[in-house]
Amino acid sequence: MRIHFIAIGGSAMHNLALALHDKGEQISGSDDAVFEPSKSRLKAKGLLPENEGWFPEKITADIDAVILGMHAKADNPELLKAQELGLKIYSYPEFIFEHSKNKTRVVIGGSHGKTTITAMILHVMNYHNVPVDFLVGAQLEGFTNMVHLTKENDFMLIEGDEYLSSPTDLRPKFHLYQPNIALISGIAWDHINVFPTFENYVEQFKIFIDKITNGGILIYNEDDAVVKQIVEEAEKPIRKLPYTLPEYFIENGVTYLETLDGPMPIEVFGAHNLSNLAGAKWICQNMGIDEAEFYEAIASFKGASKRLEKIAETKTTVAYKDFAHSPSKVKATTEAVKKQYSNKKLIACLELHTYSSLNAEFLTEYQGALDAADTAVVFYSPDAVAIKKLEEVTKEQIEQAFNREDLIVYTNPEEFKSFLVVQDFKDSVLLLMSSGNYGGLNFDEVQQMIE
Repeated sequence: MRIHFIAIGGSAMHNLALALHDKGEQISGSDDAVFEPSKSRLKAKGLLPENEGWFPEKITADIDAVILGMHAKADNPELLKAQELGLKIYSYPEFIFEHSKNKTRVVIGGSHGKTTITAMILHVMNYHNVPVDFLVGAQLEGFTNMVHLTKENDFMLIEGDEYLSSPTDLRPKFHLYQPNIALISGIAWDHINVFPTFENYVEQFKIFIDKITNGGILIYNEDDAVVKQIVEEAEKPIRKLPYTLPEYFIENGVTYLETLDGPMPIEVFGAHNLSNLAGAKWICQNMGIDEAEFYEAIASFKGASKRLEKIAETKTTVAYKDFAHSPSKVKATTEAVKKQYSNKKLIACLELHTYSSLNAEFLTEYQGALDAADTAVVFYSPDAVAIKKLEEVTKEQIEQAFNREDLIVYTNPEEFKSFLVVQDFKDSVLLLMSSGNYGGLNFDEVQQMIE
C-alpha cells in the first residue's frame, strides 16, 4: 500500500509511519515542524520530509490511504486535496482499528496507568516469546518502536487514550477501537480543555464500555469508586472482572509482592504501580499467560520510560523522573516515593506544564497533592500560560491551590536550576515530576547535582 501521513512528525504518528515502513508499505509524509527524536528516527529510515510545510502536490490519486494527525488543521491544504480526490482518509485510531479488525483487540483505558499497564503486558509477552502487535504511549526498553504491526499476530494490544482522534473527528481515540478485552485503571478528571466538566469526562468511559464487543471482557479497578459505579451500572453483555490492590510490604527499600508461592521482590514500587500490576495480570491471564508465568516475567520489569524512572543514584541519594502532572498522579507518585524511602528526605518538584494544570480554575484540584513531600517545589512558565492563551496564574494562586504554606514556587528556569544545584541531597530522594523539562533542565546533569 502507498500511505501518506499528514503531520508525520508527531510522537504517535512517526512511530506508526516507522511500523508501516518496517511492514513493507510505501510511506510518505509532511509536517510544518519535526523535532527530535522523531526527526532522527524518520531520517534513519528515509522517511523525513525534504522540506517542512504542506504540499498539496504530494497528494495524488494513486495514494491508497491518508493518515491525518491531530497536529494538522481542518483546512490543511493536503487534507483538502485528499478530500477533493476522494481518497480514503483515516484518523490515527481509525487506521489502527482497520489494521486490527480481524485480531483480538486488547485496549487499556483509564486516566492514569495506561502506559505502565501496557508496558507490563508487553514485557510479560516478550519474556515468554508471545508475539503481539501493539501501540503504546512511550518508548519501552527492549522495543525499537512504540507501534508494531504484522499480518500474522493474533493479538493487538492498544494503549487507548481519551484524547481526540483528529481535527475532523472529535471522538476520543479509545471510542474507535471496539475492544474484545478492555481495562479501565481509574478515572480522574483530565483534559479539561476538551472535557469541561467531570460528568462529561466520565461519560467518555461509559461510551468506551459500550464499545466493547458483545461477549467481551472488561477488567476494572474496583478500588476506584467512579470506575466501580459505571462498570456495575453498565448493561453491556460482557464479563466484568474486578481487580484490587494486591498485598505487599516494603523491607530495606525493596517492595515484596505477596504471592501463593511466598513474597516476591519486584523492581517497581508504589500502590499505583502494584494496582497496575494486578490489572496487567488479569489481562495476561486472558491472553493465555497463567499466574505463575506472569510472576516469573514481571519480577524483572523495571518500569516504562518517564514513569518513576531512576535517573541518578549515589550511596545516600536517589533521583527519579516521572511523567506525573495531573493532581491524582502527582499525589500518588509523591506518596509512593515517600513510602518507599520513608527514612529519607523527599524533595518533590512539580512542573505545571499542561493546559489543565495551568488553568486557574483547575488549580484547586491540586490541594494536598504534594503533602507527602518534605520539601515541595512548583515550577511553571508564565510564557507557557501566554502561549496557551490562558488567564495569568500568580504565585499566590498556586500557593493557595496546593494549600501548603512552605511551598516554593519558581517561574524562572535558571532560578529553579540554581535551587537544585545548592541543595544538600545527602539522605534524600529527588523527585522531578513533569511532562516538560522545567524550561530546559538537562536531566543528564542530575547525577552531578546529587553527588
